Amino acid sequence: MPTQAERNAAIAAEGARQRNLAAAQAQVATTKEALSAAQSAAKTKTADVIFNKALAGLPSSYDKSTDVAKGMAAMSARYGLQGAALNAYTGENIGYNISEQTKAEQAALDAATGLVGQYGTPIDIPTVTAAASTSKNSAYDLLLAQFKLYGLEALITPLKDLITDDTSEGELTIMLRETPAYQKRFAANKTRIAGGLRALNEAEYLGMEDKYQTIMRNYGLPASYYAKGDLGRQEGFEKLIGFDVSATELEDRIMTAQSRVLNANPEVTTALKQFYPDITNGDILAYTLDPTQGLATIKKKVLAAEIGGAALGAKMVSGAALETSAARAEELASYGVTKDLAQKGYSAIGGGLERGRQLSSIYQQPDYNQAVAEEEIFKLAGQTQAGEKRKKIIGLEKATFGGQTGVTSGALSQNRAGSY
Repeated sequence: MPTQAERNAAIAAEGARQRNLAAAQAQVATTKEALSAAQSAAKTKTADVIFNKALAGLPSSYDKSTDVAKGMAAMSARYGLQGAALNAYTGENIGYNISEQTKAEQAALDAATGLVGQYGTPIDIPTVTAAASTSKNSAYDLLLAQFKLYGLEALITPLKDLITDDTSEGELTIMLRETPAYQKRFAANKTRIAGGLRALNEAEYLGMEDKYQTIMRNYGLPASYYAKGDLGRQEGFEKLIGFDVSATELEDRIMTAQSRVLNANPEVTTALKQFYPDITNGDILAYTLDPTQGLATIKKKVLAAEIGGAALGAKMVSGAALETSAARAEELASYGVTKDLAQKGYSAIGGGLERGRQLSSIYQQPDYNQAVAEEEIFKLAGQTQAGEKRKKIIGLEKATFGGQTGVTSGALSQNRAGSY
């Protein structure tokens, strides 16, 4: 006859099986999406190579820069009318069906499907006699078996001498959650409760830690961000869990820091530090991962830094006296100026700013300065008036030099606002 402890262990194992099965099924859906994306990317890459080979394989009589030649190449690539198309399939190891990324995603899908099969069979839970079910250690054994699944049995063992014959599992769970060791291990729950959120149970809490760690590893973050201490505690995650940061939001924060700041032109980082001194020690990644800093606020600051960085970059290239500030960058962002628009716009402004100032001085006109150029180039509130100032000083120069102007590039050479 099985003991109550054996029954409790079976119950705990069945619970773990169901959780693992649900996680594996969710993983299947995720890996299917990744496989589909990998296949699409590989197909696109293959198509690009075939097209370029087909274009190169056209007779030399074709001007390959024309739309006609490109159309012929596209037809060749699609219908195999040129030998180059066949060569692309047989001579290049890039076919989507043999793509390394596709194979990796297929292997991940196979592994996930295998897990579903592994956890698909329910565990047989034995019955016990009434005498065994009332054992003093039944509640303790059940809770111990559950926490062994997480490697946290050390939280349970100190309670063994405190239970009585009639201690239920529920009562023992309450006693456990009041211990200092438990509260330290699941410290973020205190923050959640204080913020009006519900406390996470142990499985949910550990599940969030696993998701955070996977994302950070995938993005190559230093191990110090997810290091484990006593009982597997990951202090770096406590703020994230306490402020209810989802795995999706965490990934968004990391991508914002890495792709838009850390891996961007150094002028962006320079502008970010200049505009927002509260981002101390240059630890931009730590700042973006701090859940007390709202994601919308972070993105607003990053966009302002991208605009400011565009101005700094144009200043270095053109030598023009371009200036930037957080307030102005945020104002431009409110008008819909993006990083790309800022780079194009400030390149145009830098190319004509100094000449504009010179002409304004020569013809005693209101100063054609950076703010005026920005109003026209970025289509701000003073766009019309700024355009009139530009046209006037150009017109005066043309009148002086018989219809000729020394302006050949930059903002002053634009025929209309925003034509960069």
